[in-house]
Amino acid sequence: MQDNVWLDSAENTGSCKTTVGKQQRFAWALTGSGHFLAESVNLLEVLPNTDLFLSPAAEEVLPMYGYSLAALRDKGKVFRDKTSSSVPVGTLYKNSYHTVIIAPATSNTVAKCSFGISDTLPTNMFAQAGKLGILCIVFACDTEPVVITRAPKEWVELKPREVEFSNLENLKSFKHCLVVESLEDLKLALEKRLTFLGLNWKKSCS
Repeated sequence: MQDNVWLDSAENTGSCKTTVGKQQRFAWALTGSGHFLAESVNLLEVLPNTDLFLSPAAEEVLPMYGYSLAALRDKGKVFRDKTSSSVPVGTLYKNSYHTVIIAPATSNTVAKCSFGISDTLPTNMFAQAGKLGILCIVFACDTEPVVITRAPKEWVELKPREVEFSNLENLKSFKHCLVVESLEDLKLALEKRLTFLGLNWKKSCS
């Protein structure tokens, strides 16, 4: 795992530990990425006090990888992107969340966040979290010259373009934003955030 100075943000960015309320939660947003989707879902299932936010693309992709909306609802609260103004984003204004997580994030989501475009539930969550000073952890998928990703029925080799890398670097410059580029770094960022908040995994995370 590469050294990443941005991981320090999991400890010192966003809500101060002394101001985090007992009722505040993690907000986990899923996009249309199938890359590391199963691993991300496994993590969110053991993260305490977590609500799920779905983009329309996420709702399309989840069944392709064996996840039903009903099963996800059995495990916690699920917010869907069914309004033009992304109404569920209003939960951020109510001080309901101390951390927003977008994992996995498609290159499209990374590009939109990088250029201030907020036309989906995850990108709206990112934009409003930044305005409110809430830490947002973004797990970007297209971070290597060659990416082997799992499609619904097979493994596919992708070669991200220069524009993807440029958008990624731009996103790293945002305040209250922690960009992680591997599953290991995502786990580490969540571990640090849990420690900072005085929380623990619901069960062993390996």
